[in-house]
Amino acid sequence: MDLQVNNFYGKIPNSFVNNRKLSHLLLNDNQLEGLVPPSLANCTSLELLNLGNNKLRDKFPHWLASLSRLQVLILRFNRFYGFLPHSIASYDFLALRIFDLSENEFTGTLSTKLFRNLRAMKDKHKQQSYSSNFQYDGEFYEIPVNLTTKRLELEFTKVVANFVSMDLSNNQFCGKIPENVGQLISLQMLNFSHNNFIGPIPTSFGNLVALESLDLSSNKLNGRIPSQMTKLTFLEVLNLSNNNLVGPIPHGNQFDTFDNDSYNDNSGLCGLPLSKQCVNHVGAEPPSPLVVEHEGSVIPFFWEVVMMGYGSGVVLGLSLGYIVFTTGRPWWFIRKVERDWQYNFSRWVRRNRVRRN
Repeated sequence: MDLQVNNFYGKIPNSFVNNRKLSHLLLNDNQLEGLVPPSLANCTSLELLNLGNNKLRDKFPHWLASLSRLQVLILRFNRFYGFLPHSIASYDFLALRIFDLSENEFTGTLSTKLFRNLRAMKDKHKQQSYSSNFQYDGEFYEIPVNLTTKRLELEFTKVVANFVSMDLSNNQFCGKIPENVGQLISLQMLNFSHNNFIGPIPTSFGNLVALESLDLSSNKLNGRIPSQMTKLTFLEVLNLSNNNLVGPIPHGNQFDTFDNDSYNDNSGLCGLPLSKQCVNHVGAEPPSPLVVEHEGSVIPFFWEVVMMGYGSGVVLGLSLGYIVFTTGRPWWFIRKVERDWQYNFSRWVRRNRVRRN
């Protein structure tokens, strides 16, 4: 049943009694009010439920978790409120792959039990198992996905059959982010932004190897950015701005592609791409060389030996650089020359000090 993007208003009828074959219900982008009808629990074949962009006001309809075939649940942009009940974990949300509660009024903490039975998000994503389930007139059903990048909120469309996501943004959730969120290894998009989460970013986020977009902005997160997150080689969008994060920004893989906007308004962060250098931070990344070093290249080493001259004599530094270019000597040979010269020079200084005394 597809009634999306119309001007329907009023309450959704509580008359889903003999609809066991109903697999998709699209009522999004209307002006519907009231509660989510409990009779939807009778739709045991339901795979996709989109009630987004309405005026529904209700607590989380926890009985939806009894729909073992439900893969897509979108309740975004409504007036849902209250806590997410722990009872969700006692049901079988085994097939759920897209879970969108954004832009509501949910409160409270996230229990670790909430993520216990999300098996489809824990298993490696198998595109072929869903490709035939979300086609209409030969085309795949798509959903809008909001991503905030470079401080601009952009709307993309994603094919439901190929997407695994969780969006709890723009609510009033609080407390720490549960460590077992890192077990949802099939997630491609995770958005917990604009809440009141505290504590550190879980190190288990380094396990989310399929993640393409991560938004934790506008919370009260503290501590360091876990270095384990550099393992996320598919990550294209990262937003950690407006938090209380501290310490050096990790480097490597995708983290070398993000700019200042990913880290803005975290006064304790330091290191590239920020202009603030890390001082007295254990594990701080050394500054990157001004010249990109290619394997076997002698150019960066030339500048190294020139700078060495400032400590041991400009003449020596330039002389060693000259040796590199004219004789083709390997770098370890030049290192040995440097060490021998420094050793002999220090002996000469000591002998002269003794004579003066």
